[in-house]
Amino acid sequence: MAGSPAPDQVAIHRLIDANLDRAREGLRVLEDWCRFALERGDLVVRTKDLRHRLGQRHADHYKLARRTATDPSTGLGHPAQEQRRTPDQVIGANAARVQEALRVIEEFARAGDPELAQDAAAIRYLLYDLEVELLQASEPTADPASATAPTPDAAASRRQRLAACNLYLVTAPVPDLAGVVEAALRGGVRLVQYRAKEGTPGLDDQRRLQEAQVLCDLCRQHGALFLVNDRIDLALAVEADGVHLGQGDLPVPLARRLLGPERLIGRSTHALEQLEQAVADGCDYVGVGPVMATPTKPGREPVGLAYVRQAAAQSSIPFFAIGGLTAEHLPAVLAAGARRVAVVRAVIEAEDPAAAARHLLDQLDVGGPADTHTHRVLKHQEIPA
Repeated sequence: MAGSPAPDQVAIHRLIDANLDRAREGLRVLEDWCRFALERGDLVVRTKDLRHRLGQRHADHYKLARRTATDPSTGLGHPAQEQRRTPDQVIGANAARVQEALRVIEEFARAGDPELAQDAAAIRYLLYDLEVELLQASEPTADPASATAPTPDAAASRRQRLAACNLYLVTAPVPDLAGVVEAALRGGVRLVQYRAKEGTPGLDDQRRLQEAQVLCDLCRQHGALFLVNDRIDLALAVEADGVHLGQGDLPVPLARRLLGPERLIGRSTHALEQLEQAVADGCDYVGVGPVMATPTKPGREPVGLAYVRQAAAQSSIPFFAIGGLTAEHLPAVLAAGARRVAVVRAVIEAEDPAAAARHLLDQLDVGGPADTHTHRVLKHQEIPA
């Protein structure tokens, strides 16, 4: 029949439908525990919001593909289900169920329903932290104050999320910065750094605080990590996920003492010795660059691809190639061994920041150009070797 979806498309719709149901059911279990056992209205609102977000994405064409009567897994259980005796086991099992379902949705919806894929990824990242809070709140001695206190689990969650990021957006002063960042988040960005240097016209500390809070809130809504450049005081004030420090900023050990163990610290590096020092100081990641000449680092000579190759061979922590990079530079940067990049103008100044972010992520996710275009020469602007 004309207009009917292809068999493989029907299968994907069935798969997405089943996993949307699975994720929403798991969230309902968590929501009811927050409501009836914990009596935590704040946690109820957060779990309900995630469940409703998925419900809004559960389109009719997914439901119409459902074939429960012929599904071979209908009614099947698993022995592990009988072993869930305590609330924390139930919470952990249902959080894992939701996370796994969201990952399946993210993978299979990427081509046909990219907005659903992006929302699934955002909710999955939000759930990592929410699970920790639920487990803390369910402890017999827990109280609302201790339930939100930083823990090693929260630190591990941030570092896991950082390791999963391959595109890092660094902001620059532009009109409607919040709108630009929100568009980039819709495009799939999951790591944002607020960079507002001293001397920027019309930008005082009160304005910086307001902007940082707005961007931090947007990142939380989209399940993204939010860092502040240089300013530890601003990072603490808005409860950011961490800071990024330049070579001339506070020493990392002092920054760690001020921030605590649970927040992320990144460091700009321009040579292998600086990278090695950052690792020794306990940084969570480093920037490697500038790969190209860039107006954000006036007067600094680009390091080219040689340092990227060194970092790829020797860095034991995540590193982001940075400095004047655009989509056309990615094949050469990936070929040099980078798997993560940080950009400013390529997204911030794009006509469509969401589309620009998606295009960059598509190249980074595939990773193929790094293997098949090792010796590609860029036509418009060659990267120093």
